[in-house]
Amino acid sequence: MQPPGFKDKLNTALLKVLPQHLLAAGMYRITRVRWKPFKNMLIREVVSRYAVDMFDAENPRPTSYPTFNAFFTRALKADARPIAHQADAVACPCDGKVSQAGYIRKGKLIQAKGHDFNLLALLGGDEDLAETFAGGAYSTIYLSPRDYHRVHMPLSGKLKGMIFVPGDLFSVSDATAQLIPGLYARNERLICGFETIAGPMLIILVGAIFVGSMETVWAGEVRASGKGPTKWLYEGKQQITLKKGEEMGRFNMGSTVITLFGKDAVKWDKAFTAGVRVRMGQRIGKVMRFSGKSSTHPQGGKPSASA
Repeated sequence: MQPPGFKDKLNTALLKVLPQHLLAAGMYRITRVRWKPFKNMLIREVVSRYAVDMFDAENPRPTSYPTFNAFFTRALKADARPIAHQADAVACPCDGKVSQAGYIRKGKLIQAKGHDFNLLALLGGDEDLAETFAGGAYSTIYLSPRDYHRVHMPLSGKLKGMIFVPGDLFSVSDATAQLIPGLYARNERLICGFETIAGPMLIILVGAIFVGSMETVWAGEVRASGKGPTKWLYEGKQQITLKKGEEMGRFNMGSTVITLFGKDAVKWDKAFTAGVRVRMGQRIGKVMRFSGKSSTHPQGGKPSASA
C-alpha cells in the first residue's frame, strides 16, 4: 500500500468541508438519467478510464444499458463466478481488492498499516452485537469502479436482522484509509446479520462518496429514517434463507464490504491477505466451528429508529 500523496491529502481535506450527502444525492440522480448521449458518455468514460472488462457480463454491450446505474450494477453470466462448493469453504462475497483480513484483537480491527478502528463503533454502538463478534474473524474488501458491484453470500444463511447506521461519506480508497481515523466506523453503513453453519455472520456494506444508495434483495434501497441507527428485526417468514453464492445486495456506485464471524468460527486462507485481488465465489477461508443455531443480532420486520 503506497503512502498517500499530496493529491490524496488535498482530496481528503476537501471532502471534510464539502456537502458529502448533497453530492451523493446529485450522483444518485445523474446515474439514473436515461438520455442516451449523456448516459453513454458516462459509461464510455468509466469503461475507458478504469479498463472495465465486460466479457463476463450477462449483457456485454456497455451502452445498451438504460442508465449508468444499470451498467454499474450489471449482472454476470451464470457461470462467470464458480462458487467454492465444499461445505466448509467460505466464499468471497464480492470482486475487489483485499484491504485487510485478520482477527479482532481487544475490540480493534486493522484499517490500514498503523491504523485500527473500534468494533463497537463499527456496529453503531450495539454492545450485544460487539460482544458476539469479539475475537472473531474479519475481512475488508474494496470494490473499485472497474469491479462487479453485487455482493453475495459467503455461506448459506438465514436473515436475522439489519441495521442502517448514518454517517459520513468519505472515499474508501487506500489513501483515505490511511488519512481518516476510524473511516469505516464513520461512514454510513448497512449491517446485515445472518445465522450460518459457522454461527453468526455479519455482512457490512460501507457507503462512500458518490455512493447514491445501498440495496438488499429483501428490502430494496435502504436509507436512514432518522439521525440514529435504524434497526429491522426479522421473524418467522421474514427470515429468508439465502444460499452460499446467492446475491444479497449491491452498491449503487462502488465502496467496501466488511464480513465478520464469531470467535474461532472461521480461519482465513493464507493467500487471502491484504493487497490481493479476489473474485466473488472463490474460497477465502474455512469453517472451523460448526453451529446448528446462531444468536446473530439484530434479530421483526418493521424498522425502529434508535439513537
